[in-house]
Amino acid sequence: MIRLYDTIEPNVIDEELLKLAVEEQGPQEAAGQVAKQEGINFKDVKSLQLDFQNILRIDNLWQFESLTKLQLDNNIIEKIDGLESLVNLVWLDLSFNNIESIEGLDTLVKLEDLSLFSNRISKMDAMDTLVKLQVFSIGNNMLDNLLNVIYLRRFPFLRSLNLAGNPICEEEDYKLFVTAYLPDLVYLDFRLIDPHTAKLGDAKYQYSIYELKHRENYIQSKLEEEQANIAELEKHKAAYVEYLNGPYLFDSLYLDDIEAAKLAYLPGVPELLETYKTKFVTVCQTLFDYGLIQEEKRKAEVAIFYECLEEALQDNRAIGLKTIEDFEKIHFAALHTIRNANDLQFVDTKLSECAEEISQLFDVLMTLEMQLVEQLEESINSFERNIIDMVGVFVENVQGLMAQCRDLENHHHEKLLEISINTLEKIVKSEFDEDLPDDVRTLFSDKDTVVNAVGASHDMHLLKIDNREDDLITNVTNWCTAIVNKVHDDELNRNRKRVKEINQYVDHLQNELDNLDFGDLTD
Repeated sequence: MIRLYDTIEPNVIDEELLKLAVEEQGPQEAAGQVAKQEGINFKDVKSLQLDFQNILRIDNLWQFESLTKLQLDNNIIEKIDGLESLVNLVWLDLSFNNIESIEGLDTLVKLEDLSLFSNRISKMDAMDTLVKLQVFSIGNNMLDNLLNVIYLRRFPFLRSLNLAGNPICEEEDYKLFVTAYLPDLVYLDFRLIDPHTAKLGDAKYQYSIYELKHRENYIQSKLEEEQANIAELEKHKAAYVEYLNGPYLFDSLYLDDIEAAKLAYLPGVPELLETYKTKFVTVCQTLFDYGLIQEEKRKAEVAIFYECLEEALQDNRAIGLKTIEDFEKIHFAALHTIRNANDLQFVDTKLSECAEEISQLFDVLMTLEMQLVEQLEESINSFERNIIDMVGVFVENVQGLMAQCRDLENHHHEKLLEISINTLEKIVKSEFDEDLPDDVRTLFSDKDTVVNAVGASHDMHLLKIDNREDDLITNVTNWCTAIVNKVHDDELNRNRKRVKEINQYVDHLQNELDNLDFGDLTD
């Protein structure tokens, strides 16, 4: 196959090409010349036209983060890539290229209009994230299976579809099939779908569509169930008690525990295990329920703090704005008087008064800020004490419940060791009549082997319990430290910003006063 770029030199999307394209598409009058001289920020560009440029590969577009319209038609592009940063793209034209598969569109979640007309595409897929798609043109490609149309059912806003020029258009029931499976479509191949065609299609494929809808509903319900489970798990993780609402931790104790699996064959051990599991899971459930309750209390404490914080900020801001508003009324009137005065002594007196008033305004604004700092410091310290106390109590109770888990494990260990030693004594005396697998019977060659096997299992269980406790305490403690540090850092940054704003405002007033234009003055 002879490719277009065998005879035409491929082009690349480089800085020079991008600058030229942006300049040509920008305003050409005075504003455009100024922009050209000062330089163009690609981040601000909304529309970009790169058609008929012999471009082989999409590249170097990462700076165009505000781009909403991109024209790349009539090039020699073979692969869709390099678009992942264009998350604000609404309109994309990739028609008249050499693209063979749909890919690289995952991040373009705002895309509404997509043209892949006249390429080499044989399958419609990899567009699941384009949930806002309304107009899709994929005519003059290599689609030869009508089942491709079913893929488009996932786009609820799709209203215009162009498939003209594909092999599927030669199918006898092409239009009926498309209108039946895409009932919300308004335009097909640039023609308005007439109600009669839609009705015929619906009648012809109603049973197939009924089955399809049934499958889609089933898949959707499973998806929603999975999403709900994920959301629920995230809620549990936020409370640091994930997988404690059931036998997960208990089952993990015995995961890869070869010795415990062997010892489970001993008479009385299955019943012992069941009792142990029931009690262990009950403690875990208690910890889980308690963790969720404490998470809600922590969330409420944080919410109340930020609510009080915002209220204090708004009150202080209102007083500050009123102070400035009152000052500016008097100050600007004084400036007007000074500009129109012609007596030098009067002007000097008024200038001194204005300078003093500016100084007084600075003092008032800084006093307001210091009052706010003291108020917020008290609130922050109170919040810090409360949140640390809450986490401290939570950790204490977690340690207590985890200690119960260890007690249960220790009790189980003692009972299991007792059963194992009794079994060994019976085997030695040839009084043990139960059938045991060979690998289990080898454990009972001597007392040390039995004790070591039971002990190894016990140590593994205790380690896993300890690790889960450490993870929980570490995570909640880290959260506590992080949120307290954030509150302090945010307040420090807010204060610095506010002091800077006050200084800049006062400096502006003073500079305006120092550079005031006067009329003709007389002594």
